[in-house]
Amino acid sequence: MQQPHLIATLFATLLLAAPALAAKAEKPPKEPGVAVQVTAEMTGAGIVSSGVKLPPIPPVTGNRKNPVASWGKPLPYPIVIADRRNNRLIEIAPDKRIIWEFPSPSLLLYRGNEDVNFSADGRQLAVSEEDNFDVHIVDYEARAITWTYGVPDRRGKSAGLLNYPDDAHLLADGKFMTADIRNCRVLIIDPKDNSIATQWGEAGKCRHNPPHQLAHPNGATPMENGDILVSEITDAWISRITRAGKLLWSVRAPNIRYPSDAFPTVDGKQVIVADFSKPGRVVIFDPATGKPSWDYFFKEGEQALDHPSIARELPETGDVLIVDDLHDRVIVVDRKTKAIIWQYGVLGVKGHLPGYLNYPDGVDLDLYRDWKKALQKP
Repeated sequence: MQQPHLIATLFATLLLAAPALAAKAEKPPKEPGVAVQVTAEMTGAGIVSSGVKLPPIPPVTGNRKNPVASWGKPLPYPIVIADRRNNRLIEIAPDKRIIWEFPSPSLLLYRGNEDVNFSADGRQLAVSEEDNFDVHIVDYEARAITWTYGVPDRRGKSAGLLNYPDDAHLLADGKFMTADIRNCRVLIIDPKDNSIATQWGEAGKCRHNPPHQLAHPNGATPMENGDILVSEITDAWISRITRAGKLLWSVRAPNIRYPSDAFPTVDGKQVIVADFSKPGRVVIFDPATGKPSWDYFFKEGEQALDHPSIARELPETGDVLIVDDLHDRVIVVDRKTKAIIWQYGVLGVKGHLPGYLNYPDGVDLDLYRDWKKALQKP
């Protein structure tokens, strides 16, 4: 185990690599954790960019309850994609133009972004990095990291350390939520002082007994009223828990082997979840009955999925947005016909230039900026 002065040196290096963090930096954790060997796969394509000249960012004029004007079918809003092995965030308009991009500022600090979600005001992005063992807040307009929790390339369970954090959300009150998979816990952290405001689950006690113990949670998704949907990998449990820690229900997701980040449907009455398997599946089910109301599954062919990590029901259209990770694409599936009606990325082809992705892993909708109007200007 390394000595504390070496950990302090590591943090000094990080701050030099990313000056935006200096004002928010906390002292390194007392327990230095366990060093993790960085592989070529973990560094992916390195620091890359599409090379596209990006348009000016329009102002925030919408929110989740009152979004900006829709683009309609097949994709009603631009999407921000966590392009994991390209180590970048990239925003794609429904017409497939690249309109915003955030390449890694430093592979030591920022690498392998795997989930991304907007804050309630649309001005910040919550990002998790499983195999970099940290989570971040990114300022959308400044394209800068403003906060980090966890130590890159070190795993642990003491304060300031994480072990394979999945999912990242900024809650309405400004706190940051993540599912710390291998520590079998969900954390809600206050970025103001890095204190843990809420913890469900205990490191080393990986069993299904929410919220007291959790069996490898890999998803924690806020609902409109503040309740949290928690996904557990073991036995595909999905639970709804209030912020106060009251369990409302817990149901096994039907026909799912490896649940990945359950989300509520647009009306809040059902749950949509991707099966991170090959071939993959997407299921919408009613938690009151445990029965599926919609299922997308193909064993082979272009419609088949390879380890999909996210599925979201789209507002207005009811179609389904899917991140098809190991096929290097993000798609929209027509709810009625199950045909693929929109795709970004080339099936099974990795790349970082326009039209290509490299292991996309997370996605969120930009409901906040009227890019449609902005892009129409001469």
